[in-house]
Amino acid sequence: MNKYKFALLLIPALLTGYKTVNAQTKYTDAEIAARSEKLIKQMTLQEKVDMIHGNSSFTSAGVPRLGIPEFVMSDGPHGVRVEHGRTYEEQKNAKDAGTYLPTGVCLAATWNPQLGYAFGSVLGSEANYRGKDVILGPGINIIRTALNGRNFEYESEDPYLISKMAVGYIKGVQDQGVSACVKHFMGNNEETLRSSIDVQMSDRALREIYLPGFKAAVQIGGVNTLMGSYNKFRGQWATQNNFLINQVLKKEWGFKGAVISDWGAVHSTDQALWNGTDVEMGTDLSLGPKPDYSKYFMGDTVVKLVKTHKIPEYIIDEKVRRILYVMFKTDMIGGKRKAGEYNTKAHQQTALKIAEEGVVLLKNENKTLPLTPAVKSIAVIGYNANREQSMGGGSSQVKALYEVTALEGIKKLAGQNIKVTYAQGYKIERGAVADEAMIQQATEAASKADVAIVVGGWTHGYNYNVWKDNAYDAEDTDKPDMFMPFGQDELIKAVIKANPKTIVVLMGGGAIDMTKWVGETPAILQAWYPGMEGGNAIAKIIFGQVNPSGKLPMSFPKKLEDEPAHKLGEYPGNKTTVNYTDDIYVGYRYYDTYKVAPQFEFGRGLSYTNFKYSNLHVNAAGKKATVSFTIKNTGSVDGAEVAQLYVKQEKLNLPRPEKELKGFEKVFLKAGEEKQVKLTLNEDAFQYFNDNKQKWVMDPGVFDFVIGSSSRDIRLTGKATL
Repeated sequence: MNKYKFALLLIPALLTGYKTVNAQTKYTDAEIAARSEKLIKQMTLQEKVDMIHGNSSFTSAGVPRLGIPEFVMSDGPHGVRVEHGRTYEEQKNAKDAGTYLPTGVCLAATWNPQLGYAFGSVLGSEANYRGKDVILGPGINIIRTALNGRNFEYESEDPYLISKMAVGYIKGVQDQGVSACVKHFMGNNEETLRSSIDVQMSDRALREIYLPGFKAAVQIGGVNTLMGSYNKFRGQWATQNNFLINQVLKKEWGFKGAVISDWGAVHSTDQALWNGTDVEMGTDLSLGPKPDYSKYFMGDTVVKLVKTHKIPEYIIDEKVRRILYVMFKTDMIGGKRKAGEYNTKAHQQTALKIAEEGVVLLKNENKTLPLTPAVKSIAVIGYNANREQSMGGGSSQVKALYEVTALEGIKKLAGQNIKVTYAQGYKIERGAVADEAMIQQATEAASKADVAIVVGGWTHGYNYNVWKDNAYDAEDTDKPDMFMPFGQDELIKAVIKANPKTIVVLMGGGAIDMTKWVGETPAILQAWYPGMEGGNAIAKIIFGQVNPSGKLPMSFPKKLEDEPAHKLGEYPGNKTTVNYTDDIYVGYRYYDTYKVAPQFEFGRGLSYTNFKYSNLHVNAAGKKATVSFTIKNTGSVDGAEVAQLYVKQEKLNLPRPEKELKGFEKVFLKAGEEKQVKLTLNEDAFQYFNDNKQKWVMDPGVFDFVIGSSSRDIRLTGKATL
């Protein structure tokens, strides 16, 4: 097997660390404030109002006479979206085929914040090239249920991991002079009923689970814009929610940027104006063939309200001030924007690197992987093996210049010495069942090959008109259940029977029920939606050119009934309200505390080498602790390990999860090499939100420091009194 050298990408940001947020702007905040006030004083009321609502499908108006440009926005979180004209119609023959990066969940599976920065840098650069001012990402909603159709965009069930990955992404985008837009604020954890459901949760769940990623995006990432969500939160629409936006986001966290509504998420002029919405965007299809954007809630009605003294003009000024702040920060006014680059070789290599580190080896019995030179024939089976995914998912659809499928990647690396055959295995259409003829073709191919590789899992839909007909990972639709669609269970069982040396590669945004075949399958890879270079990454791992290092960013339950949102909480609610009675017990916090065995645990990811942990030292002083330990690669190939640090307090004043992730580091080690890992935990690592006192508290006592290769593969434990 070729050794894989885990060299960092040749991107300066990865070699020198993070740059300062918005490093290229030449103005201080005080200078921006002064320049903004000067512009606001010169603007008419109509010009101000035009700036706070959409004037096309993805822009809000500027003021040309004052040198204020339109504000141009674009999806998606993993590539610059297909080009739209002034209306929502896709622009034909547009030069909009760019770099299709792996989706957000694959990025999170790398557990590598430096790759988060690289990911954002590609997005920012390509947005510049395409003339976009705002990238509508990252999406960081907590993965609460495996059914959420949008989990593929999001990152994790764990707020700490989300925070680390999102900050890297945001800084990468914004160091290119483009604004990131973190979304969806707040409680958009299901697509079913997303435009009507009222989310109810405890203060502890809110503060400990659902807000930390957004807080990190604002206070550490310095994100310039934020998108509100469609749902209600505690009875008030989230995009125009006084508590969430005015009290928490702007007052408590000090957010200086602009709050953008999700498209069509504003429901009231008064509430949007008073409760913190700064820019109202919408889907113009609802306005007819010739949209009149002045009819938005924050359109001409606002002019009338101000002129009749029902709304003070300073409310409008504050919104314009925030928009101008973002514009000055990104040199939209009075500065020179970067030209950007589009679909360069370096960008494609970043996509490949993220896919290589994001694919997760879940199971590998008897060293089935990597394939050895003794393998002379391979049967590749499954529609997903030869199906492009790039234009799927709804609003995050990206047009790729090219996309390497798993079949193409395997054929390329197999070369002339290995015979590769292909059988489709199943149909992709809603309600499709096992196709006996296709299964027969697949088993015949498998029986004649040294190895069978079944590529299955979930699917993306392709566009707004048809995605619900053939998609399980897409916006505005949730999965009906966790079972494998299209008769894939029957296919996999039949292929394993025909050839016990069967490898299963799963595409998709998250967990799928594997109970019917997981015990008989020797090797399983979770590939997510791995982007334009995904097929090459999958093939390199299968053939051993890359040693897998991805780790699950969420727990995979054995069956849907085991998920806390379904076991303890409500999903999808009663059509009007959903109660998060699973509370703080999301993901591994539930499985560990309630002693429920998942199919594959949070943080799991196997390697082709072995890692030994030793020499744990915990140094505690006051309210801080430093944890150090050694990791050695004891195998014969280079590899990378994600060391995970969980914390548990032994004596509790309020119920808390069994343990919680509070630190991690991805360590790259050559064969035989060892390194010391040092993780420093500040007071916030030991705190919890006491809803009786309505504040974060740290109770003195004995804490356990649990070091693992996953949440259940524990290698070292230590104690300290804090």
